[in-house]
Amino acid sequence: MTVRVGVIGTGMIGQDHIRRLTEVVTGATVTAVTDLDAARAAEVAATVGAAVLPDGAELVNSPDVDAVLVTSWGPTHAEHVLNAIAAGKPVFCEKPLATTAEDCLRIVEAERAHGSRLVQVGFMRRFDPGYRQMKEVLAAGTLGAPLMVHCAHRNPTVPDAYHSAMAAQDTAVHEIDVLRWLLDDEIVSAQVVTPRATSKRFAHLKDPQIMIFETVSGVRIDLEVFVNCQYGYDIQCEVVGEDGLVRLPDPAAVGVRTAAAGHATVVMQDWKVRFAEAFDTEFREWIASVATGAEPTGPSAWDGYAATVITDAAVRSLESDGTVVSADMKPRPAFYGGAA
Repeated sequence: MTVRVGVIGTGMIGQDHIRRLTEVVTGATVTAVTDLDAARAAEVAATVGAAVLPDGAELVNSPDVDAVLVTSWGPTHAEHVLNAIAAGKPVFCEKPLATTAEDCLRIVEAERAHGSRLVQVGFMRRFDPGYRQMKEVLAAGTLGAPLMVHCAHRNPTVPDAYHSAMAAQDTAVHEIDVLRWLLDDEIVSAQVVTPRATSKRFAHLKDPQIMIFETVSGVRIDLEVFVNCQYGYDIQCEVVGEDGLVRLPDPAAVGVRTAAAGHATVVMQDWKVRFAEAFDTEFREWIASVATGAEPTGPSAWDGYAATVITDAAVRSLESDGTVVSADMKPRPAFYGGAA
């Protein structure tokens, strides 16, 4: 079966996923696109032979669309995902699932009423080989109970439009999701403190930020978010257990030795390059699930809700000068693997 995908949103990430679906992933074709920028949508559609439809609702209900990919502006995500659920069509939604916890819960309730999973959220780190190896080690139990996690998320620079709350909402949200998955544990509180600010930032931005999370079982997580580090895109993660630790490997790179520079390896500069393999695997597995009629195995609507609740708590902590803020999450339904 060739899965016919309709894409809502043809900006940078939408275009990258369209390239992925047409050039990398087998068994998929992009048959329809839509965007508020009709000229851009038409330009992108012409490259893949897709139809241009006037809006998301028409795309979702098109008979030429088997599955929906949502890569539009964040505040529009909930509407498109809810329309896809109502149409009974699988939907892949880039993060965030929705910009409010209330809208996430609307999606959760709609999917539960449908009776089976249709929604996958675009947290691609779960598909990265390094994180998957870490998950295998932790699941094997050889490290004993996890006690602490040390993480860093560094970007060389960010644009002027990036504001302080985005450190949680757009940046740390990836660690929040992947750590919930790695630890098989829920985050119950968040605290954000700000060390000395870098002079390389825009004046309105608090950078770097240190985020401290606690899980139900008592694991303490510290996360450095530093989005103007200058030197590269650098993701670090180390889980310390009772009997050892496991560390996320750096991407493979050759070592170069010269008299001028000594021994050096290249530091990646771009998230699209760092997680290219994860993105490819994510879409291969999603398309395979759609083609076979299986439920998606990637991050669920509940995971999207949890991430939004936790990032909201982090933003409230930042805005209250480092107060510890509880992540007031609803009980996980059995539909998503919670207690019956």
